[in-house]
Amino acid sequence: MERSGAAMRNRPVLVAFVLGAVAAAIGIALGLTIHWFPAQASTQAKKIDTLYDVLVVASVPIFVLVTTVVLFSVWRFRMRPGEEERDGPPIHGNTKLEVLWTAFPAALLISLCSYAYVVLRDVEKKPSGGATEMNVDVTGQQFEWKFSYPASTTGGAPVQATQLYLPQGQPVRFNVRSLDVIHAFYVPAFRLQIDAVPGQTTNLRATPSRLGTYVFACAELCGLGHPAMRTSVHVVSPAAFRAWLRSQQQPAGGQGPPPGGPGAPPGPGAPAPAAAGTGAPAAARRAGRSDARRRADAGARGADTLAGAGRPAGS
Repeated sequence: MERSGAAMRNRPVLVAFVLGAVAAAIGIALGLTIHWFPAQASTQAKKIDTLYDVLVVASVPIFVLVTTVVLFSVWRFRMRPGEEERDGPPIHGNTKLEVLWTAFPAALLISLCSYAYVVLRDVEKKPSGGATEMNVDVTGQQFEWKFSYPASTTGGAPVQATQLYLPQGQPVRFNVRSLDVIHAFYVPAFRLQIDAVPGQTTNLRATPSRLGTYVFACAELCGLGHPAMRTSVHVVSPAAFRAWLRSQQQPAGGQGPPPGGPGAPPGPGAPAPAAAGTGAPAAARRAGRSDARRRADAGARGADTLAGAGRPAGS
């Protein structure tokens, strides 16, 4: 009879354990089989995804265990009718169990932190084996990105662009800055992100590994135009990248300088040159107005996006 009574008392614990194990298995399967992220487009992406998988395998069983114990305790030790005026039974703590549930989580946490440190340090380190790094300066400003390729990268005149072009297999060092507020350099396909902080230069390393076009977005709320602060990353072959650099170093239309050089007289029908001291200020004013219009348009697009997100369906 005593064995039968003990078995009946332990049955809820066994049921809770089985349900918890099944729930943990389902959670791990969902975490590892569903493709939560875009395609891996850098050598760093694979390492980050492996770290994510390890954290899923370690954290899901713990979450399920804690949730199961809480729910079981709430149900098993609930107050029953007629027990409102009774005190609960005096229970002394279990020293062995207390040591176990303190030591095991501590050891697991130290192990996970150590592994994450090793992975992140490997992601951020300089390329080994004598590989040369290509430098790209990234500047964020409400609500646009600008990319500058210095002469050390282009082998000639510097190049500036509003979309990011990178050669496949080439280690890249990004020097990230902001001209106004905090932005965030984020390429989901690279699994990399870093803040662009005013007055500071932050650095990020990546090695593109897959040809294609990917999203480059600001991941820090920076104003009404934040949703529109996106551009594209083009990972191309090294030959295509060199060709793109040459095309950007040429004047618009791929034409050379005007015949006769800068001192040649104007041809028939050519407009008269602007008076000294008037051309540059006028051009600066036009550029300022164009920049102001561009920022206003970006802010308006961001406001429209936010308004659309809050508009009821069918309105």
